[in-house]
Amino acid sequence: MTQRPLENLRIVEFAGLGPGPFAGQMLADLGADVIVIDRPKRGPVSLSHAVERRGKRSIILDLKSEAGRAVALDLVAWAHGLIEGFRPGVMERLGLGPERCHGVNPALVYGRMTGWGQTGPYAGMAGHDLNYIGLTGALAAMGPANAPPPPPLNLLGDFGGGSMMLVAGLLAGRLKAVETGAGSVVDAAITDGVSALMGMIHSWHAAGRWTPERGDNALDGGAPYYRCYQTACGGFVSVAALEPQFHAALLAALDIDPSTHGAQHDKTRHAEQVERFAAVFAGRSRDAWMAVFEGTDACVAPVLDYREMAAHKQNRARFATEDRDGLRHPRPAPVFGAAAAVPPPEIPEDGAHSAEILAMLGRDDADIAALLATGAAHGPASGAG
Repeated sequence: MTQRPLENLRIVEFAGLGPGPFAGQMLADLGADVIVIDRPKRGPVSLSHAVERRGKRSIILDLKSEAGRAVALDLVAWAHGLIEGFRPGVMERLGLGPERCHGVNPALVYGRMTGWGQTGPYAGMAGHDLNYIGLTGALAAMGPANAPPPPPLNLLGDFGGGSMMLVAGLLAGRLKAVETGAGSVVDAAITDGVSALMGMIHSWHAAGRWTPERGDNALDGGAPYYRCYQTACGGFVSVAALEPQFHAALLAALDIDPSTHGAQHDKTRHAEQVERFAAVFAGRSRDAWMAVFEGTDACVAPVLDYREMAAHKQNRARFATEDRDGLRHPRPAPVFGAAAAVPPPEIPEDGAHSAEILAMLGRDDADIAALLATGAAHGPASGAG
């Protein structure tokens, strides 16, 4: 049976975009009770139904009203952790900054998700994933040498350097709070997180194994044995035969004579080796090549798009996705216990749990009715669409 180890963790999440909500999703997937404070009106780029909202509860509060802020502070008092993704100073102006929140809950772990961080000359500036990874040295290391660096989706910055680090910080802060009773503030900056992820590159540079030129290194497409190749059908395969034994298996599967191919790490032969690999891979379809590499240690896998991936047998064996209501849900990760199919939880409508949450906080029926009537709180029928 799939385990949910965070079932006793309580999180209040202030609605936002990208890395903050995904951090909340990871915690909810692992069992945490995550309550999202939604806004009376959604922003223009928000999604009414998004995977990042699954398994959470929603209450709509007007944080510009005194009564709405009072309910928010009641939720802060209930929670073990908080997630907010506003620019520095916004929560303080709302009267919901760390000092105020620790006043009602000294053990609270206050998680702050930003691109640039809470301090520094860029702290108040707008930005997005591409800007943040550009500042860290990561973006400059990606892509071909003769073209601008390509945007690598927003997986590296928002979710790798942002959400993952925020989750680690929240859980570490909670462990400290359990031991000492003292809360903390987690300053999760995407630039800090991506910079931390670049540690191996700095290590390789110090060892003389990495250069700042794109396309000149083992992991950036500069090596013929670590890159993608097009096949006869127009699809691609990924080749990652780094170790010598895996490289030997690759040559054997491709029926290439090692004595004429040249040494694996001889850069003077790499251009020639790339051409040879490209010509061979172009001779068969992607699926035909995968039949050749099945069961080998050549480190070759198909390049699937986000639509095809669900049908692959390895992903099926891991129950990697499940469709619900027209939306494909990736399974929660990491897996605790045996891999098994996990029915995706519902995605809440904004304000779907407003009355339920207010009652949980001790508000009586008259108080709940007054909050809804004044607009300090909204239910789903009167909330944002």
